Amino acid sequence: MSFDTPIERRGTHCVKWDGMEQIYGVPADTGISMWVADMDFATAPVVQNAVQVMVDHGVYGYFGDDSKYRAAIQWWMNERHGWDLDPAHIFTTHGLVNGTAMCVDAFTAPGDGVVLFTPVYHAFAKVINASGRKVVECQMVPENGRYHMDFDAYDAQMTGTEKMVILCSPHNPGGCVWSREELQQVADFAKRHDLVLVSDEIHHDLVMPGHTHTPMTLIDGIADRLVMMTATTKTFNIAGSHSGNVIIADPDLRARFGARMMALGMSPNSFGLFMATAAYCPEGAAWVDDLIAYLDGNRRLFDDAVNAIPGLKSMPLEATYLAWVDFEDTGMSREEFTKRVEQGAGIAANHGPTFGSGGETYLRFNIATPRARVQEACDRLAEAFKDLQ
Repeated sequence: MSFDTPIERRGTHCVKWDGMEQIYGVPADTGISMWVADMDFATAPVVQNAVQVMVDHGVYGYFGDDSKYRAAIQWWMNERHGWDLDPAHIFTTHGLVNGTAMCVDAFTAPGDGVVLFTPVYHAFAKVINASGRKVVECQMVPENGRYHMDFDAYDAQMTGTEKMVILCSPHNPGGCVWSREELQQVADFAKRHDLVLVSDEIHHDLVMPGHTHTPMTLIDGIADRLVMMTATTKTFNIAGSHSGNVIIADPDLRARFGARMMALGMSPNSFGLFMATAAYCPEGAAWVDDLIAYLDGNRRLFDDAVNAIPGLKSMPLEATYLAWVDFEDTGMSREEFTKRVEQGAGIAANHGPTFGSGGETYLRFNIATPRARVQEACDRLAEAFKDLQ
């Protein structure tokens, strides 16, 4: 299959396409959906084949021995990320939003503070607030085209009521791949303030050429407070399987997390386990390499076009397929530039303020779609802001 092949997603219970008119007012028949973080590509053939085997079998019962599933995760992390993990440390949750919620539930209490480096993935704050905890926003600073963390300022913000910090690595929505030095600074911050560190690394496979992701678990002196979160779902576009992994090396943290899983009666669904086992293999790896090359082409096309429009600035994308575009230099209000994108260009993109402090002048665009559609979006944006040129 070519990534250029369009797949009609309207009318398939697809929130990304079927929900954009109701949520953004962008017409369903003519609009371009660039908000929800899933891809408009079919998943890898090796995954589709595994699902077909399930369909042909026709019995969808309880999943039993998961040793092959755990071995596949171990192989992938070692092969792709240089991480030799113990399969016994793996918990499987219903996706990583659920994994985040489980961490908040297991390691904090109502009223505790949970630190976020904002702007950041909006589901974190939703989960924290819904659980009766307090979101503590440590706002990042854009410098030279990427975000930086100001730990002197963050240290001054801490009150002692904070119990957890969540890191998005690579970063969504900014697309930053954190360096080892930056990761060490996060680890040291967590240690200084006695915080459990949850590292959400769901985008770790989607890294652009010239950049290398470092798993937080490879950083020194953090194992006793670290929770790693990974998944096949973003990598292979199978988010509907609602499957993710929470991987905990520390025995005390692992016991606390396992107790909450048991108390809530949670166990994974078989579809997610079958798909993940199939995906994490050499054939799946080759498909991911092809995907990244294609996304890199989309990234270059989108960034060149957006940055050619006076007043618009796309943060250089080091990872993910989510372009983070700043409209501040247009001099327009948020309502005005958003109206131009949605009503003028007919594009549904995520609103920056939903990502927390620092997102006020931004929109997030999903470029994981056939290149012709990315080009159409670029042309529409240029037309919608043509008076600036």
